[in-house]
Amino acid sequence: MRVSGGAPDGDSAIKVMLADDQVLVRAGFRALLDAQPDIEVVGEASDGEEAVAQARRLRPDIILMDIRMPGLDGLEATRRIAADHRLADVKIVILTTFELDEYVFEALRGGASGFLVKDTEPVELIHAVRAVAAGDALLSPSVTRRLIAEFAMRAKEPAPSPRLNALTDREREVMALVGEGLSNEEIAARLVVSPATAKTHVSRTMVKLDARDRAQLVVFAYESGLVKPGWLP
Repeated sequence: MRVSGGAPDGDSAIKVMLADDQVLVRAGFRALLDAQPDIEVVGEASDGEEAVAQARRLRPDIILMDIRMPGLDGLEATRRIAADHRLADVKIVILTTFELDEYVFEALRGGASGFLVKDTEPVELIHAVRAVAAGDALLSPSVTRRLIAEFAMRAKEPAPSPRLNALTDREREVMALVGEGLSNEEIAARLVVSPATAKTHVSRTMVKLDARDRAQLVVFAYESGLVKPGWLP
């Protein structure tokens, strides 16, 4: 995973909201994150309904969302938050107990920026919050690519999407590389262009496809058939 330090604007703290039905989990995450000088936990929720309401009220930068909660689960809460244009800047990181959780791929489709297993190392959790706040998606770890490939292979053969017609050949090429989990720097090296040029292509592709972030590009790359899951060993 790529790590970017600091708050989004370099000054104010990264505002984080916790959504988990287990009080001890929330307490542990709060203690860890609040101890960081650039991160502030601004609210908590114990179920999906409360998570959606708190997101609208608090407008956090990031929500750490448990995928399995009573009542409205984290999957549906993620969809509702992602569909609310007023919350376009809110990034969601899914928390799950299992690496290959069948709901995680649906959460990525629904608007999540990535996922973490609950027993992740504290330093990785902190790095993840900073990375997502800086605009990165948690899609570099090989386990994430395996998860996407696993569920993409279970789906029917995708039909070419007409939305791809809006992209230039170079933008399609760039999106395919994003779908393989490459960073902007890695894309730049592969295409022999500058990192700034690669970032520009990624940004334009996101705008044309109305994607919230890189995670959405990866999902679309699979669902449109631009990237085949068979590239994995």
